[in-house]
Formats: sequence, structure tokens, C-alpha cells
Amino acid sequence: MRKFLNISLVLLVFGLAGSFSCESRHAPEEIGLVEPGPTTTEDFLWGEDHQPVDRALVQTLPPPVDSQFPTPVKSTLIAVSESGASVVSRTYPWAECGLVQLDKAMPKEVGLNRAFDYTIKITNLTDTALTNIVVTEELPSNFKFTSANPTAREDANRLVWEIASLGPKATREMTVSGKATYADFLKYCTTVLTPVIPACASVEVIQPKLRLTKVAPVEVLLCDPIPVRYVVTNTGTGSVQNVKVVDTLPTGLRTIDGKSEVVLDAGTLMAGQSQQLTAEFRATKTGTYVSKAVATSATGLRTESEATTTIVGLPVLTISKTGPARQYLGRPVTYEITVTNRSDVPAKDTVIEDTIPEGVTSVKATAGAKLSGSTLVWEFGTLAPNSSKTVRVSYTPTKAGTFTNGATATAYCAESVTASMKTSVAGIPALLLEVADVEDPVRVGDHATYVIGVTNQGSASATNIRIACILEDNVQYVSSAGATASSIEGETVKFLPLGTLTPKAKAAWRVVVAAVRPGDVRFKVVMNADQLTRPVEETEASHLYE
Repeated sequence: MRKFLNISLVLLVFGLAGSFSCESRHAPEEIGLVEPGPTTTEDFLWGEDHQPVDRALVQTLPPPVDSQFPTPVKSTLIAVSESGASVVSRTYPWAECGLVQLDKAMPKEVGLNRAFDYTIKITNLTDTALTNIVVTEELPSNFKFTSANPTAREDANRLVWEIASLGPKATREMTVSGKATYADFLKYCTTVLTPVIPACASVEVIQPKLRLTKVAPVEVLLCDPIPVRYVVTNTGTGSVQNVKVVDTLPTGLRTIDGKSEVVLDAGTLMAGQSQQLTAEFRATKTGTYVSKAVATSATGLRTESEATTTIVGLPVLTISKTGPARQYLGRPVTYEITVTNRSDVPAKDTVIEDTIPEGVTSVKATAGAKLSGSTLVWEFGTLAPNSSKTVRVSYTPTKAGTFTNGATATAYCAESVTASMKTSVAGIPALLLEVADVEDPVRVGDHATYVIGVTNQGSASATNIRIACILEDNVQYVSSAGATASSIEGETVKFLPLGTLTPKAKAAWRVVVAAVRPGDVRFKVVMNADQLTRPVEETEASHLYE
């Protein structure tokens, strides 16, 4: 009888509470099996208009119709599963605007001193994480508590679970284990304290920060452009507007359009965003250029890059050419050409060009030379600082005269340099004197004829050629003729000088004598010329007989 009465009271209380909306979270209502009785002054309900409702409406419950079979009160808070378990559900803080749902599953009946479990499940009904949820379970006096999972804090006859955080739509389940110590109705009351959800608004505090890097080449040549790259980054939080990069150039450095300062617009940079900017400069002279850039924003942010150093150099070439100042025609003339890099920077694409003079043959050169028209070309690639390259070339002149041979050295970004050498080419006259008698032996009283021939075997003309013939006593002068007129002076026949005898040319003279006495006779001829430093003598032997 008592068991049925308690169930009816619980159902009636839940039914009345539901008719007055949900109870304030400040005075949580017992959930489960409760006894009828008066409430305290602090225990109150909220109505549908969310105003306090008189508790008297629910303090008195109607008496049972039959003491043996009480009339059950219909409620949606308790359901009995097919397995015989009772499930109690409740929404906190009120049904219309629930934050947390409590589901409590208990066995319909248990045996005395037999261990059993029941579960309490808490569900977050919102899309927001909830914090500081407190679940309190009041245990009946005839229940011996053995364990809870998760572990609960024990406070007298109560178990307390403090849930620090429960995610959106998440569920937390607690299991209580124990047994009934004497035969009486077990009454469990569960309360849930739900958190207050504040209306929060956030204002982000930002701190943008600029960082600027500048990258420039360490070394360039004077004729090369100087590419520079700037990278400006917002390393802070929030955005920074109207970012500009300014680089004031040192003296001797200019932009491509001739300005001494470059201003670049980086626009707006969000947090973590970078902007890469580029510029190109040119140096007006060699030297070392050091500078740094500055980045600023519309809000007054300012940062500087590290200083960059660029060395602007210029390769400086020198060239020399050596060879003979004088050479004889027909012999080769050899020149030695040397190019030197006198600077501290490499000379790229170094080339020597030598012009072949006219009137030469048999051109020879050191390895690597290429013939391009009338020019010999040597390509050396990069010539290291303070280093040299030497080549040789040889020509054979085909005519006498003064030959001027010029060579030029060039390299990328270097001024070309030229060297020349003059060589006077002279021919060599080479006179060959020949004397022969036409008749030998010669009878006394007959005539003997001597022929005198001069040949210029050299490469230059011979000048002022003079021929003289000396007669012995065994003969007597009769006549003479030839390339030039003659005269007789005692025992000597002299011919007038021959002005010029060109290379490979010949000249001849003839002397006729009479044999007057027998003997071994010598006909002697003496030749002189401007190119001879001493006379040339030739003798012809003749046998005179009676």
C-alpha cells in the first residue's frame, strides 16, 4: 500500500510541476521518487510567464480512492522499458528553454542485499560548451553505496559530480553501484545545477608589427644593373594599411630613371602576410655602396632593414705587343701579344683580336686562334683578377716596307685596349759574281774572251755595282763591252757603275785580250757595290801556249 502511494505522489508532483512550466534552477526539484509534504518558503515554481507561482497549488495532493489500489496519475516523466527498468527524464533549467537534460535509469525492483547498478546521464542540449555543471545524488538510508563511475565526491548521504565542461550536444554518464540493506522503498533524489550562460562580446586587441628585409648583390660590374628585392611582412596581429617602402640611395647610385630615392607601395598587409617588391639601380662610378630601406604605415609603424653592401667594380685591361723593329724580306716576323687584367674583379668574355697586315704570307698563330676575315681571334672566357694571357703570331712579308701590326683586347664591361708594332722589312741583295773564259787553251797570237756575269740572288736591289778587271803581262787588252761602258787604266779594265740590279736580275760584261806570251795566266775580276762592305773577287785561269 505504501509503495503504490509513493509512486502516485511522485507522478502527481511531476504532473503539476509540468503544468506550471519549469522550476527555478535556484531551487532544484527532486527527480525520481518523492514523498508528499509541505515545502519550505524558499521552494517555489515559475509559471509560463516566468513569474513565481503559489506553491499551495501543489502542496496538497488528493487522497487515494482505494487504499489497496491507488489511482495512478498520468505523467510523461517516467517510462518503464520492456526490461523492467524505470527511466526518469528532466530538462534544466526549464522545459521550454532547456540547457541540460537529465536521464536516470533505475531497475524496477531489486533483491535485498543484492548488488545492483543504476545510471544517471547528463546531455548538453545546446550548441555551446557548458561549464561548471553540478550533479547531486541524495542516497536513501537503506542503500549501501559501494562505488561510482566516474568517482563522485561523497558528502554525508550525497554523491556530487562536478562537470567542469560539457561540449555541444555531448553526454556524460555516471553509474552508481550498491545494494539495499533492508526491505523498504528506495528513494533517490537527483538535482542538477546548470550554468548561467552569459551574453559575452569580444573586442580583439591587435598589435601589427612590420619587418623589412632587403637583398642586394654583393658584387656587380659598373655596366650591370643592380637588382634589389624587398620583403615587408606583418609579423603582428591585425591588419596594417598603406604600407610603403622607401630606400634613399647613396651618392653614385641611381634608379633606372635617374632618381636618388625609390618609393614602393605594399598596400594593406594582413597578419602574417608578406609583400615582395623589387627595384633596379645603376651605379655611376665604381665603389662600395651601403644603404638600408625603411617601411612605414599610415598608423605610424616604422621599421628598418639591415644595411646591404654592394661593391661596384670595373675590369681594367692592358695589352702589350712585342716583335722585331727590323726584319729582312722573306724571313718570318713573330709578334708576342699579352693581355692583363689589372683590376680586382674578373674580366668576363676576354678576347684578343690581331689584324693580319697586307703583303704577308704563311700566317701562323698559337693554339686557339680563329680566323675571321683578315683577323685572328682568341677567346679566353673569364680572365681572373691580376692575371695575364699571352699569344704569338707569325707573318712572312712578301715585299719590303714598313709593316704596322695592331692588336686589340676587349672584355665585358671593360674598355678596349690596343697595341701596335711597326716593323721595317728590308730586302737582302745577294750578288753572285761569275767569270769564265770562252777559249782555253789559247795559242799565242790568238784572242781570249772572258765573260763576267753578276746575278742578284737576294730580295733587294743592289746599287752602284762596280766591276774592275786586272790583266797580267801574258795578255794584251783588245776590247770590252757589257752592261756599262768601260775604260782602260794601265793593266786594269774598269766598267762604269751599274746603278741598280733588281732581285733575280743579271748583268754581264765581256773583255777580249790577245795572248802575247805562253804561260799559266790568271784573269782577275773585282766587284764592289753599295751593299757590300768588302770587295768580291773572282779569278779565271787560262793556259797560253805557242
